[in-house]
Order: sequence, then C-alpha cells, then structure tokens
Amino acid sequence: MRFVIVNLLLTLVWVVVTGSYTLHNLALGFLIGALSLLLVREQLPASLHRVRPVKVLLLAGLFFKELTLSAIKVAVMVLRPNMRLRPGIFAFPLTITRDFEITLLANLITLTPGTLSVDVSDDRKTLYVHALDCHDPAAERRAISTGFERRIREAFPA
Repeated sequence: MRFVIVNLLLTLVWVVVTGSYTLHNLALGFLIGALSLLLVREQLPASLHRVRPVKVLLLAGLFFKELTLSAIKVAVMVLRPNMRLRPGIFAFPLTITRDFEITLLANLITLTPGTLSVDVSDDRKTLYVHALDCHDPAAERRAISTGFERRIREAFPA
C-alpha cells in the first residue's frame, strides 16, 4: 500500500514538473515512479510512521531557501571584479547513520550552488565537502549540521 501511495505522489510530481496533464503522461509518470521505487526499495524506510510528512515539507522548504540564497551568493561572488575565492575541501562529521539519510544529505549539499559532496569515509562517519569559498570551514559545518542534517533527522526518525 505504501508503494502505491509514494508512487502516486511521484506521479503527481512528474505531471507538475512536465506540465502535461494528459493520460499518457500520467501513465508514463506512474511507470517511471514505479521503476524508481524498485531501484531504491532497499533504502526506503521500513514503515510509513517513521516518515514525518510535515518535517519532510520543512526540509524541502529549507532546501529551496538554501538553493535561492546560495545561487545569489555564488552569482555575487563570480560577478565581483576581484574574485577572492578560497575553494577547499572540509570534513563534515556525520551524526546520521543510515545510507538513505547520508545519500539525501550528500545530494542536498551537491544540489546547492557553491558546494559539492566529494566522498564519504569508509566508516560512514565523515562526509567530505568541497566549497567554492571555504574561508570558514567551521561555519560551513555548523550550517550543514543545524540545517540539512537536523531537518533530515527530524523528517526520518530512527
């Protein structure tokens, strides 16, 4: 039952993103959603009660806020005549432990302009992140910890 509900949500997202509300597009969205869910079925939480929908929406809201602010920050950085960038890689200690959560965090970081997830340590306790402007790695770590990582823990409790 959960598979069908999640697949219907994915179908709805597909239809909204493509902007085509035809029966053929709905069927295609349902098929793509089903295939996607089959590919990630091992990473999905075991039960629906371990997913808090309101917290997932707050996580999505935080992502879009960070996406907007980071895009503006990167645009201002590269448009300055005296680009003083200090790119670097810093280690982010993970407090989340499940593969699904680590993958979600890494993808959220990568999708945010100016940052890129580079690697996860073998013991899955450290995420290595490349930042376009890494003048204060401690501040970057705090921002990830109090932002994305905290919202992921709230949305998908253990």
